[in-house]
Amino acid sequence: MAIRAADAACEVIRRSYGRAIERVDKSDGDFATAADLAAERVIRGVLREARPDDGVVGEEYGADEEAGSRTWLVDPLCGTMNYAVRTQLVAVNIALRAGDDVTAAVSADPFSGEVFWTGGAEAFVRRDGRDEPLVPGPGGDLVDLNLDPPFPNAVSFRAARMLMDDAFTGRFRPRVVSTTLALAWVAAGRRAAYVTDGHLKDSVHFTSGIALCRAAGCVVTNLAGEAVHTGAQGLVAAADPAIHRELIGLVAGRS
Repeated sequence: MAIRAADAACEVIRRSYGRAIERVDKSDGDFATAADLAAERVIRGVLREARPDDGVVGEEYGADEEAGSRTWLVDPLCGTMNYAVRTQLVAVNIALRAGDDVTAAVSADPFSGEVFWTGGAEAFVRRDGRDEPLVPGPGGDLVDLNLDPPFPNAVSFRAARMLMDDAFTGRFRPRVVSTTLALAWVAAGRRAAYVTDGHLKDSVHFTSGIALCRAAGCVVTNLAGEAVHTGAQGLVAAADPAIHRELIGLVAGRS
């Protein structure tokens, strides 16, 4: 069902790509496009038809008044600025939280046609109707850094400072794609790791990618190397324990 909803949103996003796009102002300089809004409406329609009693929290239309114990977290177009300037680096993110657990998650790439998904225990990528397991790996030592706010740890940590750290750039190759599709790439072995600041619990942006990484066997912690969603918050998602240890040490060195 989540894959079906993501596929429908991807169709909306592809159909609108490259056209004159209406922007809808939000707050603090943020905005949505008509494609964001239409994609979320399509996703909500699929989810509500199949699971009318489930709650939905969406990036554009907010939360249902009564979310209940099963809640869908929806980011219909992650990478809105990329999309608005005709850059094909975006994702459709859908995750199901049941109680305290995320039991299903999808991150879909509208332009490659790939759908990264998990039912909780394993993670896969679907291409042309065929599923292949996600296998983390060194990913050419590419590490994606999220430079977008908010920065709750700004006093002690800023991902942008890592770009000036010779120890980091001498070991890894930094990338900045500005979409959480990069988390799916960590799970798929196309990135060595992903690092971001922020409070990410129940985030419509990050929950699906975190679930994919966990199901694929990545090491996922907060910026201090502790349990994700605790303490210092933020996120380090790494392909394996060795890469994770190195990055936690580098993060500590910038604190």
